[in-house]
Amino acid sequence: MKIGALKETSLGERRVALTPDSAVQLQKLGYDCLVEKNSGLAAGFSDEQYKSVGVEIVDTPNELTEACDVIVKVLPPSESELQELTSSKTLISLFYPGSNEALLLLAKSSESNVIAMDMVPRISRAQKMDVLSSMANISGYRAVIEAGNNFGRFFTGQMTAAGKVPPAKVLVVGAGVAGLAAIGTSTSLGAITYAFDVRPEVAEQVESMGAEFVFLDFADEQVNDASTGGYASVSSPEFAAAQLDKFREIAPEMDIVITTALIPNREAPELWTADMVASMKPGSVIVDLAAEKGGNCKLTVIDDRIVTENGVIIIGYTDFPSRMAAQASSLYASNIRHMISDLTPSKDGVIVHDMEDDVIRGATIIHAGEITFPPPPPKVQAIAVTHKERTPDKTPEEIRADEVAAFKKQTKNQIILLTVGGVLLFLVGSYAPVSFMQHFIVFILSVFVGFQVIWNVSHSLHTPLMAVTNAISSIIILGAILQISSTSFLVVILAAISVFFAGINIFGGFLVTRRMLAMFQKS
Repeated sequence: MKIGALKETSLGERRVALTPDSAVQLQKLGYDCLVEKNSGLAAGFSDEQYKSVGVEIVDTPNELTEACDVIVKVLPPSESELQELTSSKTLISLFYPGSNEALLLLAKSSESNVIAMDMVPRISRAQKMDVLSSMANISGYRAVIEAGNNFGRFFTGQMTAAGKVPPAKVLVVGAGVAGLAAIGTSTSLGAITYAFDVRPEVAEQVESMGAEFVFLDFADEQVNDASTGGYASVSSPEFAAAQLDKFREIAPEMDIVITTALIPNREAPELWTADMVASMKPGSVIVDLAAEKGGNCKLTVIDDRIVTENGVIIIGYTDFPSRMAAQASSLYASNIRHMISDLTPSKDGVIVHDMEDDVIRGATIIHAGEITFPPPPPKVQAIAVTHKERTPDKTPEEIRADEVAAFKKQTKNQIILLTVGGVLLFLVGSYAPVSFMQHFIVFILSVFVGFQVIWNVSHSLHTPLMAVTNAISSIIILGAILQISSTSFLVVILAAISVFFAGINIFGGFLVTRRMLAMFQKS
């Protein structure tokens, strides 16, 4: 079978659905690959690069559609492209069937099979095909780059001969894929980064990336985001009001705001109001990644950059992935390649459209001339974060009570151990000879003292295990040194061997510790 990639005709779209690297992988699955002439040029892939890996170049879209069994592209097909399809062909592209009913009906009339990459269910097995996550990752990264391009200062703080430059303060609203990409980029550039999300359980992930999570002192019923396809659930009106109040409080301090709250087939919620924009400093930047659905800031103009009366720059571009066409094309082509791999279980270049498969069924919107959208819920639940209750900080009185309880428990355990030990010692002394008891008591006291000495060794420069073994080795050396002057030749030999091996253990431990510390030192 043959797979062909159409050239994107939408104005400004630079991505391509098939790259030379993905073509090599598809050929290993048994497919012949074709691309329309110059389809990858805007993304940095020349026709010569395709030819070098055995991809055939076709002059016109009609010729390509006629020659191929599987058609792949990025954006939803145009009416003319759908009219070229037949019942023997399969189309794989973004489609957005929830908002493209007319296009869906036209695709049905062609009786072809249509797989919408934006409908891939958000389950663990399908992550490798999740186009929305791939493109959101690029959008989050590019949003920070666009903000920096429009921001008049450094991201990182600097001390220069000319004076001190304060670091930029960046707020990322939403900690999904795009938000986390923006957080990572912002912190790596040296900005003081804050992040907010309606799911407080993501705070740990945000903080692990070097950002500060903005908490709300508000108790709201949390819905498992598996029920919403892996997205954050809609908040209650009370929670939304508390959220806006918090944003109003911190808005004057922020230099850059990146909003990422966008759920497919829903209008974007308003998170950054006009009064918040008015309170921001001149030269501040807002990048609205939800512009295509009305924007999280209602002042946003889709696909435009505007400057407000108080000098705040608002960016509403919707083509961030296309602005990084080479990277976006590579990721998208990889998503396509994984989908086709699942459609080709025998790796023999023959499509097997298994409608019992969760991923294939979820992404298929037209099959055998019938509309199969919307799909049934997947058998495997969507990816969701495990919700954990946030443990409140303990009061001084509670801490003191815990310490007293722990002390009492420890004292009780010691009394029990001493009582049991005393009884056992009494029983042994009742039957054992006097000479044995003298040595036995010395042995017991030695074990007790040795345990206390070894267990209290500080391991600030060791691992705990290394600290304990070094302490034991030290005691062995002391005992061996006391015996090395013995009149018995055998005792001297054994003592010398003990000193040698215990010394290796101690000095080796310190050498390993030194090497470990060197790993954390700047060269």
